[in-house]
Amino acid sequence: MAIFDGEAQQYDEWYKSVSGAFVDLVESRLALRMLPVEPGMKALDAGCGTGNFSYKLAEKGAEVTAVDISEDMLKKAKEKFPSHTNSIVFKQADLYQLPFSEGSFDAVASMAVFEFFHDGQQVFNELYRVLKPGGYLLIGTINKDSSWGELYQSEDFQKSTVFKHASFKTMEDLQKYCPETFVKGKECLFVPPTADDSNFTLQQEEILAETEKGGFICALWQKTDS
Repeated sequence: MAIFDGEAQQYDEWYKSVSGAFVDLVESRLALRMLPVEPGMKALDAGCGTGNFSYKLAEKGAEVTAVDISEDMLKKAKEKFPSHTNSIVFKQADLYQLPFSEGSFDAVASMAVFEFFHDGQQVFNELYRVLKPGGYLLIGTINKDSSWGELYQSEDFQKSTVFKHASFKTMEDLQKYCPETFVKGKECLFVPPTADDSNFTLQQEEILAETEKGGFICALWQKTDS
């Protein structure tokens, strides 16, 4: 059973909180600024969860295939976005072994899931395999070296949440997956997890970007023709 089976409702409710909605906003904003998305392109949302980022890709005009190993997550995603059945296809799949041929997608994105892969290189290789030459792969994940990373690695979180299964990464860790085609890396979520709800604002995010480490990192690769 996938580690997120049974967690879909709680996971989705968190994104409705002040902090959760803000996290989703700044993470998605950064990812969509980095990943070129054009109408009609075929995009893979790898580890789609309850479909939040899948929906944003579809809103940009992409034809989205959204995969997750958790049946519960996929069920919740389908319930949330019934009007997008023509632009989003939800499918159960294991990212370690994707059921797609080589070069199937113009763009691949994996948001907030790589922290749950202990063998990130194997998953990266699969995502890269199904990407067309010239296409872009974006990975967004919790920054190990940040206040958010510290929270998720704390004793309480390691004992009582799904983060006990996590293996957190730094930007340097991500770059190592394929340094020769790495394009750029950026970070966001500078507001710490201990902030009051009133401080989860874009203005505060901009101010803290000058002094704090981002809690979320995005890395972008472009697949070569060879």
